[in-house]
Amino acid sequence: MGFKDYNRHNILTKQYPHTFHHLKRFLSISFFLSLWLLLLYFFRLSSTATTTTTATATAVPSQINGPDSPPTQPIKKCDPLIAKFYVHDIPPKFNSDILRDCHHLNIYTDMCPHVLNRGLGRPIEANPPGPGGPRSWFSTQQFLSEMIFHARLESHPCRTWDPSQARLFYLPFYAGLYASSRFREKDIHVRDSLAVDFDEHLSRLDTWRESKARGEDHFIAIGRTAWDFMRSENLAEDIGGNRLLKLPRVGNMTVLTVERQPWSGAHQRGVPYPSYFHPATSDEMLAWMDIVGRAERPYLFSFVGGPRKGLEKAAVRDSILTQCAGSGRCLRVKCDPGSSACHDPVRVLDVMTRSEFCMQPPGDSFTRRSIFDSITAGCIPVFFNQHTAYTQYEWYFPAEPSQYSVYLTGDKANVIEDELLKIPREKVVEMRKAVIDLIPSITYFHPNATDFRFHDAVDVALMGLTKLVSSTSRHVVA
Repeated sequence: MGFKDYNRHNILTKQYPHTFHHLKRFLSISFFLSLWLLLLYFFRLSSTATTTTTATATAVPSQINGPDSPPTQPIKKCDPLIAKFYVHDIPPKFNSDILRDCHHLNIYTDMCPHVLNRGLGRPIEANPPGPGGPRSWFSTQQFLSEMIFHARLESHPCRTWDPSQARLFYLPFYAGLYASSRFREKDIHVRDSLAVDFDEHLSRLDTWRESKARGEDHFIAIGRTAWDFMRSENLAEDIGGNRLLKLPRVGNMTVLTVERQPWSGAHQRGVPYPSYFHPATSDEMLAWMDIVGRAERPYLFSFVGGPRKGLEKAAVRDSILTQCAGSGRCLRVKCDPGSSACHDPVRVLDVMTRSEFCMQPPGDSFTRRSIFDSITAGCIPVFFNQHTAYTQYEWYFPAEPSQYSVYLTGDKANVIEDELLKIPREKVVEMRKAVIDLIPSITYFHPNATDFRFHDAVDVALMGLTKLVSSTSRHVVA
């Protein structure tokens, strides 16, 4: 209080003692009343937020809550190479309701641990392979890209809530999880029922009826191979699949799948199987790329896998297993039935980061998740069939296969070590650099990450879809 203010205070107090006393009392009451109202306001805000969070968490079982959030980051702006897209709010029977029976989503394993964290699975708590720790390394199951896509697209900066502003339209149907839950269903009508419902649902969408791209601007992501959705209409014994991709409307959609049908999959686009690394920041990605770039690789080649049935698959894998066992330059992890060795992320990545080349024969189908594990580890993939990668992932891999991979067929596949030793050292270094440069684009970033300077697997798919719908629109106009 200044000198003049102090004198004024004394004069007022002496001349109007009662008035001044009541004024002080009024001001005190007003102050405490205002403070109480302010506290009540913030309490109600907090209560509302808690209620909203609780409602969201209990809308689906607890095991499918969202992933642990990385530190809050600035909102990323929409990349001009990616068109605005709209996420359709489709009935829960096509996604969250499917997860309620997570114990029975796969005939071979309990999927409940795998659908945790929006499909990332359980964090790798003990000895995570790289930077970011348990926040960025997960025991991700290979068939859950459909859930990860959904999580990433919900928080993507190019998402719009106004369908009139969108050029792309995403429908979050967990078709792969539904299909795997019905593989043993003998009644094909029951097996096809949800797929048929989805096809009919498309006809009720305004964006579908008004599509200028004949439906190609609408897309789904499915975590299984296209073969699981292309069953002949009345062939019940066809490996338990359904006919989703043969239905009239879905057949016009763009389908993102971990393995496309090379001969009749015109609307199918290959996307990576998810590996174990889901970085929360760009610094984590850069740190991991540096680690695999500097890694000592004492082994010439390695193979993580086991034998397979089928004449061609069995011959290739048996040959690789035999050659690897007889070579001191090969590191092998044999996947025997019932063994968990090939599903241990730490062990798999350790083997691959110590190897120059990683063998990638066909799996149960043409493709296998190990392709993307090896790239994540900076290990140069060696292919034995063109449909394992070259006809699958055109949006992700260089057009010239020799830049990042080795292709061995015929007699060359029987002398793997000799063929790999023929490659000049400087060429190996160039190929590894190309492989390491691919890591961001084949990685599914953490769904809540926002500070990336890279395009991840979802971004690359969206850029491909943008080019696709732009080309289709020009063709329709012409």
